[in-house]
Amino acid sequence: MNLGTGKITKKEMKKVPHHLLDVASPKKTFSVSNFKKLADKKIKQILKRGAVPIICGGTGFYIDAVVDGIVLPEVPPNKKLRVILSKKNTDELYLQLKKLDPIRAETIDRKNPVRLIRAIEIAQALGSVPTPSHRQGLWLGVLKIGLALPDEVLKEKIKVRLLARIKKGMIKEIENLHKEGISWKRMEALGLEYKYGALCLQNKITKQEMIEKLVTETWQYAKRQKTWFKRDKNTLWIDPRHLHEKAKAIRKIDQFLKQ
Repeated sequence: MNLGTGKITKKEMKKVPHHLLDVASPKKTFSVSNFKKLADKKIKQILKRGAVPIICGGTGFYIDAVVDGIVLPEVPPNKKLRVILSKKNTDELYLQLKKLDPIRAETIDRKNPVRLIRAIEIAQALGSVPTPSHRQGLWLGVLKIGLALPDEVLKEKIKVRLLARIKKGMIKEIENLHKEGISWKRMEALGLEYKYGALCLQNKITKQEMIEKLVTETWQYAKRQKTWFKRDKNTLWIDPRHLHEKAKAIRKIDQFLKQ
C-alpha cells in the first residue's frame, strides 16, 4: 500500500535509512502491539550502531506506545464480540467505546471500524485501553519536535496532497489490491483513502464525492491528531515555513545530541 498511505519514496528518503516499511500484509490485522515489538527491536539495533533513531509520524497512540513505554497486555481477539460489533456502524461503535473508555474515545479515529472494534475489545477485557500511564521500559532521552501549521494552510496541503496521489494512480492501486485478493469490506475497514477509493470503484459514490469526503475526513483526522499531540507539554512546536523556527529546532537538537 504505497499511494493511499502516502508512503515515502526512495527519492524522498535522500539515502537516509528508513525502517518498518513493508513489514505487514494488508490482508492481516497489524496492531499497535505488533508495531511496538518491531520498533523496539529496530531502535536497539540503531543505537547499537551509534546512530540516532527518529520516529516520524503519524498515529499518536503508536508513537506513545514506543516512546513512553506503554504496557500493551495481550488481549486475544474475541471472535464472538467481533461478529456482534461488525453489524454496527461507526457511530454506534463510537458511542459504545465512549461509554466504556471516554479517554480513548477522545483521540480515536471515529470513522475507522477496525480501530473502534479493537478498542472496545480491549476496553471490555481490561476496563480501558492502555494509556501513557501504563509504562514499562520507556526510552530515556527523547526529544519531541512537532510541525504546526495554521489550519487554513494545513487544509490546503491535505487537498493538494490528496489530488497529487490520485493523479499518480491511487485509484488504480486500490483496484489492483482488490484483484490481489483484498476484499472491498477489508478495504473499507482500512479507512480513509482505501475506504472511499473502494466505494468509488464499486460505484457507490462518485469520484468527486470521494474527493470531498476524503478532504473533510482527513482534516477531521488531523484535528484528532493535534488533540492527541497537544497533551504533551514537552513537545517543541515549530512552524516549518519560517527559518527562525527551524533554527530554534536545530539549536534544540544540537543541545540534545551533546547530552
